[in-house]
Amino acid sequence: MRTKERFEKFIEYFSVNQPIAETELHFDNTYQLVVAVILSAQCTDKRVNILTPPFYQAFPNPKVLAEASVEEVFEYIKSCSYPNNKAKNLVGMAKTLLELFDGEFPEDIDLLQKLPGVGRKTANVVASVAFNKPAMAVDTHVFRVSERIGLTTNAKNPLDSERQLVRYFPDEVIPTAHHWIILHGRYICLARKPKCEQCPITEICRFYNKQNK
Repeated sequence: MRTKERFEKFIEYFSVNQPIAETELHFDNTYQLVVAVILSAQCTDKRVNILTPPFYQAFPNPKVLAEASVEEVFEYIKSCSYPNNKAKNLVGMAKTLLELFDGEFPEDIDLLQKLPGVGRKTANVVASVAFNKPAMAVDTHVFRVSERIGLTTNAKNPLDSERQLVRYFPDEVIPTAHHWIILHGRYICLARKPKCEQCPITEICRFYNKQNK
């Protein structure tokens, strides 16, 4: 199957069967989204959603967070992965946001990456979710699932995967396609034991068709 056809069938299926696909992180504004995405690195959304309500209450905006100590922040996030680094990044993010952008999150991906704790993946998530930009965030789920299905081919790294994906996904689909791939990887296309018997897109899956020749 040609790559273009695989993308077309992927989009066709999910557009009909999962037209609304969104992040499972809980947030009410861009600040909360950025905090949640920073915390979600190497941590489950479920865990992050447990941590964030008291965090948002204690640090309701970037100004309050910027004035907090790393030790204070650590106490609220210590049950997530890498809490020391994340506490430093969160405080640094808030301070930098105030210093460089007057407390307003920029929509530009390169500018977002000036904030501590915000790498390309996080910047793409924020641009996509908060500002509806055609930005494809590639996390471990997206990188793995895209390669397994055949949406990408021999991607060397997340940036290579991102470039291959945005080449074939139309701009208006990209923000939703990111979540289609993530959710498919989270619930069906599991890393160690994919649930191929439950998968609705085996027809286009490169992995499945190789295994069942």
